[in-house]
Amino acid sequence: MLMRTDPFREMDRIVQQLSGTSGTWSKPSVMPMDAYREGDTYVIAFDLPGVHTEAIDIDVERNMLTVKAERRPVAKADSVKMELSERPLGVSSRQIMLADTLDTEHIEADYDAGVLTLRIPITERARPRKVSIGAGSGRKRISG
Repeated sequence: MLMRTDPFREMDRIVQQLSGTSGTWSKPSVMPMDAYREGDTYVIAFDLPGVHTEAIDIDVERNMLTVKAERRPVAKADSVKMELSERPLGVSSRQIMLADTLDTEHIEADYDAGVLTLRIPITERARPRKVSIGAGSGRKRISG
């Protein structure tokens, strides 16, 4: 149901993890995701730990799904001196080309425990159906 648009995206993600660099709006880092089919629904789950829902942007234009998120630093007083900062901050993004068999008009989004989950219904025409054979006619009919 998904088509990968950039074969080097995974390599960029690994390099960013090893180098400790964080994403910017002009060059966002890649957010990890899982995608699977659950009955008549396609599910995509993105890891976005520490991101507030106001900092998540989900857009669909035709069949291109774009998810952007920004993990901002925790507000600190001037008297606070940072001793160690290993948690990545910055912008992450993911663009996914969705198949025509997905109903992009009815996407549901849920955010829980740092995981953004999108549920996209599979269109009726993409669901499996039986083909019946007429007796003696030699023609096949599709029954829905």
